[in-house]
Amino acid sequence: MRAVVQRVAWARVTVGGDVVGSIERPGLCVLVGVTHDDTRDDACQLAARLWNLRIMADREGRMNLAPAETNAPLLVISQFTLYGDTSKGRRPSWLKAAPGDVAEPLVALLVAELRRFGAEVATGRFGAEMLVELANDGPVTVLLELGN
Repeated sequence: MRAVVQRVAWARVTVGGDVVGSIERPGLCVLVGVTHDDTRDDACQLAARLWNLRIMADREGRMNLAPAETNAPLLVISQFTLYGDTSKGRRPSWLKAAPGDVAEPLVALLVAELRRFGAEVATGRFGAEMLVELANDGPVTVLLELGN
């Protein structure tokens, strides 16, 4: 699994003009990609890493705190394009991205695990054309990758 994690002041995702998920205070916007051999354990491990990732600012503005310590909300959005292969030609290959019937339950498990930890989690809509808007705070953007 891969996740592009952005520390944000706010973020929202709309589908067809309707807001389907939003966070209105500082937190994380997480774009999640799933590949073929990702497992339930990977989803649980990624949830734990996200909840404990120390990229939230402390009182001095240093990245010392995790969402678990600040109660920061997360907006989790599935994004198969994170597994786009651009090593050849001009058009990305999507062969490394897991199909929806594999990816959707793992993204749902990731969200459920975050909620089990006590996180406030908003989501996009799996498989939909989404418009993601956010205010990147810092800017801070990191890539988390598990397995493979």
